[in-house]
Amino acid sequence: MERLVGKKAPSFRMSAVTGDGKDFINVSLDDYKDKWLVMFFYPLDFTFVCPTEITAFSKKLEAFKKEGADILAVSCDSIYSHQAWIKNGLGSVGFPIASDITRSVSKEYGILIEEEGIPLRGLFIIDPSGGLKYSVVHDLNVGRSVDETLRVLKAFKTGGLCPIDWQEGEENL
Repeated sequence: MERLVGKKAPSFRMSAVTGDGKDFINVSLDDYKDKWLVMFFYPLDFTFVCPTEITAFSKKLEAFKKEGADILAVSCDSIYSHQAWIKNGLGSVGFPIASDITRSVSKEYGILIEEEGIPLRGLFIIDPSGGLKYSVVHDLNVGRSVDETLRVLKAFKTGGLCPIDWQEGEENL
């Protein structure tokens, strides 16, 4: 797999549903120019671990906004599946959920399980100039830490060297 961190993030354009499930929109990497973007992929709607991650990110949305970051969730389900899930189980969230129904974005970001046609749990932090700063990818059964994602975002924003377990307010190296 080709390294993505430290390079320009792969461009994307996808259909999405708004977090309240009311409208369909298009999202692209260009929409997030001059902002930080936390983009996370999950395998499928109507599953068990995925709603815990999506709702946890939504609960912390204001903390991400305070840092100048937007959030975008992505899976290979259709926008209609996303909409049905929001209205019949997941509930409203504070950010769009995009449809990578062609699996092309998952493939570009190196997280597609081709034999299953679904993405791994991949999370990417993209800086305001479109540089991919952070990537964490793991198997399907374990959710990610929203608090760790926020900590890493804050660390990148310092522009300095941040040692292990660095926390906001601590000195950089």
